[in-house]
Amino acid sequence: MHATGSRNRLTPHQLDLYPGDSLFARLARTICGVGVLPRKELHEAWEVARRVRRRFRGGRVVDLCCGHGLLAQVMLLLDESSPAALAVDLRLSGNHARLAQALAQTWPRLQGRVTFAQMRLQDVELRPDDLVVSAHACGGLTDDILAQAQAVGARVAVLPCCQALRQRGDLDGWLDGSLAVDVERATRLRASGYQIWTQAIPAEVSPKNRLLLGRRRADDALPPV
Repeated sequence: MHATGSRNRLTPHQLDLYPGDSLFARLARTICGVGVLPRKELHEAWEVARRVRRRFRGGRVVDLCCGHGLLAQVMLLLDESSPAALAVDLRLSGNHARLAQALAQTWPRLQGRVTFAQMRLQDVELRPDDLVVSAHACGGLTDDILAQAQAVGARVAVLPCCQALRQRGDLDGWLDGSLAVDVERATRLRASGYQIWTQAIPAEVSPKNRLLLGRRRADDALPPV
């Protein structure tokens, strides 16, 4: 059995797991050919990206704590109206360039649209029309990402992990500690003037599967992107 949450690397030996001509199947086979990405990361990026794109279109994609930067690139594949993506991490994965090259060979429209930057989160300059995403930014990094997006009014979507239980507020009498942390995050985001959506990716992909999306409520008056 090949679990979608497996941390084993996808290699050419797994090509037959992804038959067909769908975008996801082609993406998976391209990643298998590179041989650097855990299966879990493929499915996480896909499940997050397609849920975010159902809600938010257009804008520069900014993938924070990006790892290999796959989420940023899947976001572009799912919506041509986003002009570019910025993938940022304090330490980029050593294989990010190989993965990006393989994806651009399969989808030439990605060429020149993805910029990788190795820098601190606080040094990233966000814009109000950005779409900020992050999958499994550890602990308080998720809170930093939410705060930076809020500061400029950007749309944001985060899949938290490794919740710091000291942040759980006063809800842990009713809720599991990690859930209490995420409820506090959603509550703060809504209180700051955001419309929020709470979703989940499949638990078999990751037990840390709560997805929080937010958009400034004032954006409802803007023309669609």
